[in-house]
Amino acid sequence: MARIKRGVTAHKRHKRLLDAAQGRRGTRSKLVKPAREALLHALAYATRDRKQRKRQLRELWIIRINAAARANGLTYARFIAGLKAANVEIDRKILADLAVRDEQTFTRIAEVAKGA
Repeated sequence: MARIKRGVTAHKRHKRLLDAAQGRRGTRSKLVKPAREALLHALAYATRDRKQRKRQLRELWIIRINAAARANGLTYARFIAGLKAANVEIDRKILADLAVRDEQTFTRIAEVAKGA
């Protein structure tokens, strides 16, 4: 049976790893072992932060809605409770967008929440 040398395969795998580790500082972009470690950490952080992004955006939307609601004489909790009582089903993302871009519409929605 013929002897199989794995140099080509290893070189290809290392090349792919180093290409993915481009832009890192020092040996993390030049040497295989540090590059692999940096890449594993980066992938772990990316997975974690995809979850955190959702939390952070919701947090931001709530802050914006609260600021706009207070400008209309309501707290965030009363505003949301008023919307639920009035059966208004607008999610926080849209409410935050209205608070920033279209203050008149948000004011009308706040009046509906006050009325309920």
